Amino acid sequence: MDFQYSDKVKQLRQQLLTFMDEHIYPNEALYREQVEQNRANGRAYAAVPVVAELKEKARAQGLWNLFLPEEEYGPGLTNLEYAPLAEIMGRVLWCSEVFNCAAPDTGNMEVLARYGNEEQQATWLRPLLEGEIRSSFAMTEPAVASSDATNIETRIERDGDEYVINGRKWFITGGCGEETRFFIVMGKSDPDNADRHKQQSMIIVPKDTPGVTIVRDMPVYGYYHAPKGHPEILFENVRVPAGNLLLGEGRGFEIAQGRLGPGRIHHCMRVIGQAERAFDLMCQRLTSREAFHKRLSDQGVWRERIADCRIAIDQTRLMVLQAAQMMDLVGNKVAKQQIAMIKVAAPDMACKVIDWAIQAHGAGGYTEDFPLADMYVYARHLRTADGPDEVHRNAIAKEVLKAYL
Repeated sequence: MDFQYSDKVKQLRQQLLTFMDEHIYPNEALYREQVEQNRANGRAYAAVPVVAELKEKARAQGLWNLFLPEEEYGPGLTNLEYAPLAEIMGRVLWCSEVFNCAAPDTGNMEVLARYGNEEQQATWLRPLLEGEIRSSFAMTEPAVASSDATNIETRIERDGDEYVINGRKWFITGGCGEETRFFIVMGKSDPDNADRHKQQSMIIVPKDTPGVTIVRDMPVYGYYHAPKGHPEILFENVRVPAGNLLLGEGRGFEIAQGRLGPGRIHHCMRVIGQAERAFDLMCQRLTSREAFHKRLSDQGVWRERIADCRIAIDQTRLMVLQAAQMMDLVGNKVAKQQIAMIKVAAPDMACKVIDWAIQAHGAGGYTEDFPLADMYVYARHLRTADGPDEVHRNAIAKEVLKAYL
């Protein structure tokens, strides 16, 4: 395994690090202020002005659409090349959007680039690539265990030249955002098909279509995460043109599998960046505070935790790089065990590192004075997002046991 950075990646990595130092970290407080100002003005889900300003700067420097491997859309990086860049962007929760590399847009752009027809790409993919609009992915439902995607109950039914969508979704990241223009909705178009993996389809639903109702935003550990939101959404007799169907009827599960592989590894890359920043903040805190006449960093328990964090972060990073390399060399399907392994390992590691960083900060760790509480919420939710730990562990075990059966 060769994880050396290419010259292209070295240059982009240095550009990103400089951009973070000059534009992202200095604007963290302003970002929070502007989010609160939007909320006070009754537009909690409006675009944040500083993000729009920084987007222009990032694009001018070529730090744009870094995640797509196709050169027609960006620098054409492999998964392995993108990994260190995604990690850097992950250090601040909101900054991936500055580089047009934020979920769920990334996954939706991948879907449209790989499975969309020319009309769908012209209407929806191009504005996403330009950063003109945002989007959401509507899969999870409140009434069923959505960790098994074959349980999805939302109906997508053909009626002449249209499809009619009925169902209820929730925790739909980005769904509240004023810039969000459409959803990619997964539902059942053929519920009686003997092959349960061919019952589902995916379809593009413009957000302003009659029958689409944002019922409520869903708090995650008490955080509402404006300006994106994670709402519950009701689809009642929503009619869209038949041309909005992606790839074909019964192809939804296939698209989901193609979408979630890169999405999962991108999450893991970003959460390593969060763990690295939490570790940095923890070490700064421990070396600047005293208790019982000793610096905290001189206490034995904290030295053990520092060592354990350093080991855990580096181990997880190597696992992610190996999975990324396998995806590049043999494809997502062959690399599915490695993807599942990192999807379990990375959030688990980040939760532990961030938790210890919070502990090191004492009461301050729970506040908005530091980014740690937000980081912990993200890392903890990632143990269920894009498939819960239990599903991935089961998949890993099945792959391992094949050699013994």
